[in-house]
Amino acid sequence: MKTSVRMPVGAGLAALLLAAGAVGCSKEDKAEESPEMTPAAAVAEAAKNTEEIDSLHYRLTGRAPEEGRVEAEARMRMKPTLAMSMKMTALDQGPDAQAEIRIVDKAMYIGGGAEAAKEMDGKSWLKFDLAAMGAGDELNQLGGASQADKNPATESTFLTGAEDVEKVGTETVEGVETTHYKGTVSLAALEKSLADEDKATRDKRQKSIEQYEQMGVDKLTMDMWVDGDDRTKQFRMRGDAKKGPLDMTITFLGVNEPVKVTAPPAKDTMDLAEMMESQQG
Repeated sequence: MKTSVRMPVGAGLAALLLAAGAVGCSKEDKAEESPEMTPAAAVAEAAKNTEEIDSLHYRLTGRAPEEGRVEAEARMRMKPTLAMSMKMTALDQGPDAQAEIRIVDKAMYIGGGAEAAKEMDGKSWLKFDLAAMGAGDELNQLGGASQADKNPATESTFLTGAEDVEKVGTETVEGVETTHYKGTVSLAALEKSLADEDKATRDKRQKSIEQYEQMGVDKLTMDMWVDGDDRTKQFRMRGDAKKGPLDMTITFLGVNEPVKVTAPPAKDTMDLAEMMESQQG
């Protein structure tokens, strides 16, 4: 067995997609929206609803630092237990730059198809325990538990920290009429605003802020498309990172729908913890 494993899509991309993931929101009851509602109030109303999400189906497109153009589609369940299935492609890295991520039963699986099998004795899936993800550099490169188990709707709250939120206009997204809002927010301002939040909210937002700080992003330009039910239909974030531009758009295809994720066959899976243990031995 080879002592190193190179997945066909960069580990940094996997971490980014796990972290940025989705930023949609859902609400059981439609709120009464006053015609006089300001752009800032409308954005705050939509962001407030993110805590009520149980599951998401979304599409992600854009550009990531280092990886370049990326596409992904995912289904993710946050309650009652975390589960996710995501397929992604790095368009600028050739036809084999594809991977799939699954999270199920407190384990993460990253699959790379035939290219990954060449590196792992014929096995195309790499498995590791989320509880052990902070144990070493190899695991940290894949995102760490703080990336994988947080509510991916957290980033949608960032636009509420912008002082220049403005209404751009009315636009149709995936056949749905939405109102487009835009603003710019610095990470320093976001961190300062955490002092007024409860501990649970503080912890969630701090994890997201730290991810962008590690990328070298100090300011985000953010767009939000809100539908008539005060739900985010689409979200975009842009910033300048140390290793290239970040420009991601997340479009929500469904919320609070059933999500079922199964683990890959054991015969096709290599356990990272067992592999590392055998190497140390």
